[in-house]
Amino acid sequence: MKRGFLVVIYIIFTIVGLVLMKLGGNTGTFGINGTDFNFSISFISLFGFISYILSFLLFTNIVVKFDLSYIMPITSGLIQVLTLISGFLVFNEQISVRGIIGAGLVISGIVIMNLKTKERVMD
Repeated sequence: MKRGFLVVIYIIFTIVGLVLMKLGGNTGTFGINGTDFNFSISFISLFGFISYILSFLLFTNIVVKFDLSYIMPITSGLIQVLTLISGFLVFNEQISVRGIIGAGLVISGIVIMNLKTKERVMD
């Protein structure tokens, strides 16, 4: 599996997991009754939780394949921007001017980190 594809799948699972957990609307209930342990969660939240766990497992693989100082800021930034957009599109959340400026700065940082520079050979 190509490394870039792995990163894209990781980001998709993360965003889908976050959106589904919020759509599910509950954090689950826990209970211990004597020797019984009870846990319940909505199906939508469960699928979100599973998606988020899969994204974590993918991320452990990504960390091994990339330089951490390179991949962490890129994936974190993209997830932040996509979460902002998802909140707007799915939940009709408002995006402030500061949010737009911040997203623009994040995207600019990602572009700058990926610019190729010519290395100079020192004589």
